Amino acid sequence: MNESKKVLFIVNKYSGTEYRPEVEGRIIEACEKQDIECTIEFTQGPGHATELAQQVVDHKMYDMVVAVGGDGTVNEVAKGLLHSSIPMGIIPKGSGNGLARHLGISTKIPLAINYLFNSQTIAMDTFKVNGKLSLNVSGIGFDGHIANLFGKDKKRGLQGYAKLTISEFIRFKEFEAEITTENASIKRKAFIIAFANSSQYGNNARIAPAASVCDEILHVCYLQKVPAYRLDFVYNFFNGTIEQSSFCEIHTAKKVNIKLNTPMAFHIDGEPCGVDDHFQIEIVPHSLRINVPKHSLKF
Repeated sequence: MNESKKVLFIVNKYSGTEYRPEVEGRIIEACEKQDIECTIEFTQGPGHATELAQQVVDHKMYDMVVAVGGDGTVNEVAKGLLHSSIPMGIIPKGSGNGLARHLGISTKIPLAINYLFNSQTIAMDTFKVNGKLSLNVSGIGFDGHIANLFGKDKKRGLQGYAKLTISEFIRFKEFEAEITTENASIKRKAFIIAFANSSQYGNNARIAPAASVCDEILHVCYLQKVPAYRLDFVYNFFNGTIEQSSFCEIHTAKKVNIKLNTPMAFHIDGEPCGVDDHFQIEIVPHSLRINVPKHSLKF
């Protein structure tokens, strides 16, 4: 980061639970100390972050672009920077911050800002779900259903997400899927089919503990509906041992084709994407340059 002199910060004010204006002040103060020329732009609506990032690529106006927001904001900024030489930084300010947590970026704003000046750049994989960019974890089924409902809920945050999940759990049914990869063709009944480039959804809920954003492989996770009394599954989910559960099956693949017996809700990086009954998923190796803390041990 020492060689970067001009940095654009793309800020989604409304990521997470509340707007915190002191974030911009901390960014400006930190950049002044590092003799970095910074510009702060606020997103005005869906797609605006992508437009701002694309302008940087087209005109080479900045040395780095930093997404300040949740996984949805990070995804939008990445769309504009994909396959370019401009690296992306992250200051996580969302509800889950799954990709940031996986990369070892602190969810404490001052620490996240400071890491930008002591970082290394890696070339991470991304993937596509029916042509839509995903960086972190996307899924079909119950998590897509919850993402759709959560996106309409004005009360964000872990507590709101947990309350919504519990209330919808009982009524949501498993679905049938035909899955084809370069390795096999199988049929499964599932409650969730998740595609993981990184290890977690967010809030340290690890759906694919062994996943890496640099290995050119997706982890395809099939979850059955878990009985409500099996609290041990929740423990497995948050302590990184979900693959040991009899309710979870994880395969790896570069390309996945899925056909469902009925249209099902899906999400991309936590953002609702409607419903579909046919999905094509493909890894895109080393397609995004991203800055991560130097102390990070696993990508």
